[in-house]
Amino acid sequence: MNESELYKDLGALTKDRDKWETSIPYVCSLLSNESVKIKAKALWLLGEIGLEFPQSVQEEASVIASFCDSPTPLLRERAVNALGRIGRGNFAVIEPYWVDLFRFASDVNAKVRLSFIWASENIATNTPDVYRSYMSVFAELLHDTDDKVRMEAPEIFRILGKRRPEFVMPFVEQLQRISETDDNRVVRIHCLGAIKATVS
Repeated sequence: MNESELYKDLGALTKDRDKWETSIPYVCSLLSNESVKIKAKALWLLGEIGLEFPQSVQEEASVIASFCDSPTPLLRERAVNALGRIGRGNFAVIEPYWVDLFRFASDVNAKVRLSFIWASENIATNTPDVYRSYMSVFAELLHDTDDKVRMEAPEIFRILGKRRPEFVMPFVEQLQRISETDDNRVVRIHCLGAIKATVS
């Protein structure tokens, strides 16, 4: 199959959840395809499959994690996101790669930094305690130069504020200040949402 046919095939598979678990070897084989577009789609799909069937992708986790070192930002972005989705399903599966994800908080590419926040939100949904000592990393992202990163950064505080408010309380003042001063309306709204989740 050529690139467009493979992409279409992956698109059809994305919608056919009944085939997800049995298709893992096939999807994983596409990670060695020469097309960045195909590899990116395969990584994304493995993340979605891993959310549903985390144990079934345990052996593939190291291959997915290897793309975190890719010089191609899109592949780093998708690998980080996939690990987050799998980690939401079962943190133990991605635990060996978890600490390494924090380097992406300062990735040169804004979309990779954004994926790092998304991945962290996914993991924190079911495994919040591991983030206790890492809150300052997210506090720095509240001041990111990229609007989309700043819009998303308060959301990890909202998720953890609901589950472990004591993790977020030291940052409420900072969130309040940003909610009053940031140029971006969505950033201000998301900061207020994080405060509300934490103190209510």
